[in-house]
Amino acid sequence: MKKLAVLTSGGDAPGMNAAIRAVVRSAIYYGMEVFGVQHGYEGLINGNIHPMSLGSVADIIHRGGTILQTSRSRGFMTDEGRQRALNNLKQQDIENLIVIGGKGTLTGAFAFSHLGIRAIGIPATIDNDIVFTRSIGFDTAVNTALEAINRIRDTATSHGRVFIIEVMGKDCGEIALAAGVAGGAESILIPEIAPDFEQIVTKINNGMKRGKLHSIIVVAEGVYPIMELKANLQQATNQDTRVTILGHVQRGGTPTAADRILASWMGKEAVECINKNMENMMIAENQGQIYPIPLAEVIYGKKSPEISMFALARMLSI
Repeated sequence: MKKLAVLTSGGDAPGMNAAIRAVVRSAIYYGMEVFGVQHGYEGLINGNIHPMSLGSVADIIHRGGTILQTSRSRGFMTDEGRQRALNNLKQQDIENLIVIGGKGTLTGAFAFSHLGIRAIGIPATIDNDIVFTRSIGFDTAVNTALEAINRIRDTATSHGRVFIIEVMGKDCGEIALAAGVAGGAESILIPEIAPDFEQIVTKINNGMKRGKLHSIIVVAEGVYPIMELKANLQQATNQDTRVTILGHVQRGGTPTAADRILASWMGKEAVECINKNMENMMIAENQGQIYPIPLAEVIYGKKSPEISMFALARMLSI
């Protein structure tokens, strides 16, 4: 009987539980024995591994976070830590590992595979910064940000204010770009494109001249010091300017239908890979197709934003 372990690592993302559920139930369907690892790679080092059953993943598909919990493990970055993790898996004759997480998680899985473990990755990160695929959690995070934009616009219009809304995505502007376009933001600032302060000011001033009652600016965290941006805009436009930082509210909450379905397909496909004795792969989604690609191609890649979407946002916000 094949044995596999599953863990979640790094930042949590809505839909991780749906992926865990799909892995566990698909594995049992194929007659495999499946184990859950608590607290990610740190739990693997500490031997926090336990059997999972159909009942252990009941009633979790709609829940945010991860029932396996997660962590960012410094110990797993060392040869000694990975060796301890390997020994813990070997003690239970587990040769297959499915990891659910972002780029750091997948990089850890690739390094671990060099010790002989068959590793399969499932991309789950709200940042959506993994190449060749859409990530579990991104759709929910965008919709969370969009709901905030919609609510803030009501206040901005009522008071005639400029609102700066900071979303997550320090190194990747996917959330800001998608939420900004969907929310009709006047300006969107992302790390991949240098911010144009004068253009922001011009848009605000032109809007006010034609009677516009508000302006919404969506900023990916770290692109521009947020309080400095507020002060500079207020001085340049003479408009009351407020800041809302969404922060970790984007990580939690009930996953959207899109994220639940994506997670279910990816979890099932990860188990299919193990059933076919494949290793060192990541499950990717592109244009509705779910398929495995080599982990080596993923961890060295860098995702670029949809420049055409950025151009669309600028065109529609004149």
